[in-house]
Amino acid sequence: MRRKGEPPIDREGPGWHSAPELGASDMTATQPTAAVLLIGDEILSGRTKDKNLGFLADYMTALGIDLKEARVVADQEDDIVAALNALRHRYTYVFTTGGIGPTHDDITADAVAKAFGVPIGHDPRAVEILLAYFKEMGREPNEARLRMARIPEGATLIDNPVSKAPGFQMGNVFVMAGVPKIMNAMMDDVARRLTRGMPMISRQVEFRGGEGDAAKPLGEIQKSFPGVVIGSYPFQAPDGFATNLVLRSRDEIALEEALAAVRAMAEELTRQGKARGWA
Repeated sequence: MRRKGEPPIDREGPGWHSAPELGASDMTATQPTAAVLLIGDEILSGRTKDKNLGFLADYMTALGIDLKEARVVADQEDDIVAALNALRHRYTYVFTTGGIGPTHDDITADAVAKAFGVPIGHDPRAVEILLAYFKEMGREPNEARLRMARIPEGATLIDNPVSKAPGFQMGNVFVMAGVPKIMNAMMDDVARRLTRGMPMISRQVEFRGGEGDAAKPLGEIQKSFPGVVIGSYPFQAPDGFATNLVLRSRDEIALEEALAAVRAMAEELTRQGKARGWA
C-alpha cells in the first residue's frame, strides 16, 4: 500500500496513473459528485476518439467521487460558458479537458474567465515555467506558445510534468489538457486537492442468458434493495447471448444480500431452461 503523498504507481506505461490511496481522515460524510466537460470540435467531428472520460470515470470511482454527468461541447465560447455555469453550480467538482493549447481555437481559458467573471492575462508563474522549458528545449518563446500562460485571475496552477504548460483550478473547476497522456499526468496534482468519498463496492454475476428472461425478476430484486444499484449489460458470448449483472453499493451487507438474490434468480432460470448457467 502506498503512503499518503507518494505518487501513484505507473502500471501500464507512461501517462497511466492510478488514483492515490487516502486514509479515512481524507473522506467526507457528504458524498462528493463530479462532472466532466470535454471541449473540442475534433471530438464532435469524430476526428479525435476521446479517451479522457473513461480515465476520469475510473479515477473518480477509485476516489469515491460519484461522476454524475459528462458533456461534450464545441469550440464555441458561449456554449462552454453555459456548460461550465450549469455544471459547477450542480456538482462538487468539474473537470474539463481540451482547449488550452497555443492555437486560435484554444479558448477554454477565456471561457472559464468569462464564466467566473474575472479578467485573464499572462500569469507570471506560468510564463516562468514555459520560458524555462522553451530554453531547455531550444524553442522560440513566441506569442502563440505564450498563449498557454494565459490564466484567469485568481486561479491556481495545475502541474504538467509532461509538456510543462500548466492547467489551472478556478473554484471547483479543474481545467486540463485534452491530450490523454498530459491530462492523466495532471491528475496527480489534482487528486491531492480533492475530498474523497466512500467508494462503491462492486459485485458481478455472468448470466448465460438474455436480458429478456432476467428483466422481470431482476426488477423485483432491485425494488427489494433500493440501496444497491443493479445494472444489466448484454454481450455476445461464443455460445449465444449473455448478460453481465453488476451490483454496486456502499452498504456491503445489502450488497451481499442482493447478490445472493441475483444468484438464486440465475439458478432458477437455469433450472427452468431459460438460461445456460451462470458464474
